[in-house]
Amino acid sequence: MQRQLDDKTFVCGQITPEEINAIKDLGVTMIVNNRPDNEDEGQPSSAEIEAATTAAGLEYRHIPIVRGMGPADVEAMREAIGAIGDGKMVAFCRSGNRSALAWAVAQSENGVARDELDRCADGAGFSLAPVAHLLRD
Repeated sequence: MQRQLDDKTFVCGQITPEEINAIKDLGVTMIVNNRPDNEDEGQPSSAEIEAATTAAGLEYRHIPIVRGMGPADVEAMREAIGAIGDGKMVAFCRSGNRSALAWAVAQSENGVARDELDRCADGAGFSLAPVAHLLRD
């Protein structure tokens, strides 16, 4: 189940290669994987998701966030967001929360107002409290 943060960004829990074409039907042009490989038993690997994404003609980015978000993760998310262009992006992790938090910090760095980030996150069912200290006012 994808949850929409803004008009270009959806987040969700783990996806499978078989779901890529349905995701493409949403107008998605980029898939961002925020999970490290082997986080859970039976989870599709980054290579499997990338192969299905590429076969569907979509762009793929692997930005695994492990034990908190670092500056390189934020910059990689900023780059992904900047590369969306006229398309849309689905970012996924185990539950969607990590992806939503990474999106919020990246968008804050891009100059999006804090109240707008809170509104978008709240509307999708996420709290930005865990990264509040990383958000610009």
